[in-house]
Amino acid sequence: MLTLENIGKVSSSVHLPDYNPLDIKAGIVHFGVGNFFRAHEALYIDKILKAEPTWGIIGVGLTDSDHSRKKAAMFKAQDCLYSLTECAPGGARTVRVIAALRDYLLAAQDPQKVLEHLSHPDIRIVSMTITEGGYNINEVTGAFDLDNHAVRRDLQNPENPATIFGYVVAALRRRRDAGLKAFTIMSCDNLRHNGDVARKAFLGFAQAHDPELAEWIAHNATFPNAMVDRITPTVTPDCAQQLNTASGLEDDLPVVAEDFHQWVLEDSFADGRPDLAHAGVQFVKDVTDYEHVKIRMLNASHIMLSFPAILLGYAHVDQAVKDPALKQNVENFLNRDVIPTLKAPPGVDLQEYMQSVLSRFSNPAMADQTLRIASDGCAKIQVFWTETVRKLLLGNKDCSRMAFGMAAYLEMLRGVNALGQTYTTSEPAYAQVPEALIHSDDYAAGLKLPAFDAWRDLDSSVLDREVIELRKIIRSQGVLAALATLPA
Repeated sequence: MLTLENIGKVSSSVHLPDYNPLDIKAGIVHFGVGNFFRAHEALYIDKILKAEPTWGIIGVGLTDSDHSRKKAAMFKAQDCLYSLTECAPGGARTVRVIAALRDYLLAAQDPQKVLEHLSHPDIRIVSMTITEGGYNINEVTGAFDLDNHAVRRDLQNPENPATIFGYVVAALRRRRDAGLKAFTIMSCDNLRHNGDVARKAFLGFAQAHDPELAEWIAHNATFPNAMVDRITPTVTPDCAQQLNTASGLEDDLPVVAEDFHQWVLEDSFADGRPDLAHAGVQFVKDVTDYEHVKIRMLNASHIMLSFPAILLGYAHVDQAVKDPALKQNVENFLNRDVIPTLKAPPGVDLQEYMQSVLSRFSNPAMADQTLRIASDGCAKIQVFWTETVRKLLLGNKDCSRMAFGMAAYLEMLRGVNALGQTYTTSEPAYAQVPEALIHSDDYAAGLKLPAFDAWRDLDSSVLDREVIELRKIIRSQGVLAALATLPA
């Protein structure tokens, strides 16, 4: 097993920390210790700890389940060490042991210990990867949802919280009362202006709990916006075994990621920060243009590729992007529909970025599942496609590729591919949506789904007619026949 005691015995091909993990003190508490965090933020922090040993991380898990308890036990058994394997599209690999995580707490097992860490003056940043939907923002009102059961419970039991909002606000209250500085609240989730979303969520909770405290937080805490990017697929037991065989490690918690990673961050910190620029973080005044490039090019083309790929029976993204018709459609989508209406940030060549996206998709080592990419398509369509659709509609431009993407999405929801195989899609937003809209033989019915709400205020009649016609072709002749009808 990978531990501090035997870390020196690993293969010379594995890169070890260039610092003594026992010398590291915690300066960050992170909620949501998933694969992306361990391959992204933790890696950046790992790279600066030799020079700045006061920025170690305490990880916190919020869910209380058998899986969560097992994961916590694994972290403890391995002294919070784990391996990260980085894979280039050409096959080259590097393996390193990450020691930036210096403790892991399951909040439900010891909530007071979590609060003690959050309230300690050494903790100056609280970061999080709690998923795009984890901020409890009401989709209709756009405000923090105070009707959420867990939120109501925390508001009634502020000294014994269970949600991240309860923990963070309770800790900030303790810090204020002790005359300590507020910490930086740093979202690392894949959201536009994630810092602004976090600010709305935490201040919304604080306002309901104590308006004076909310005002103090608003004036003393900071919520920097960030753009984060790295593909980190799920590590199955078979994948874990393969990683350990290749590295020679006995690691119960290995992570695999592509060799690309990016973090663009606003330099707005309440109580200092590590020299993350030394590790490759880009500090900027405004992340907006970087967000738009990633969301409208990488994320948007990811689902544009995966929806029809699922219908064709492709299980993995790298298989899908090797299909000439699917790849050409993504290139046409980016070149004709996205790039002409996209502002490039300084130093970013959009054609080069497009080629890097396609290269990243082709990486077989990721074995990234098309069903994973397509999951929660309702939310992803609204975030990743809306701006492009609106610009095309407002400019009276050709919408055929967007219509194809929508048609492929609606047909994919039906759960049967061209080979007659069935599969299950994950669409949490559709819990209350009548199944008839998804499975109806009326090709227009699916257009009423909330995935397309964000442009209902515009005249989309031409787009809608194209979606209907393309659905008919997909169902009668197949995906490739539908693609063949699009402009060359």
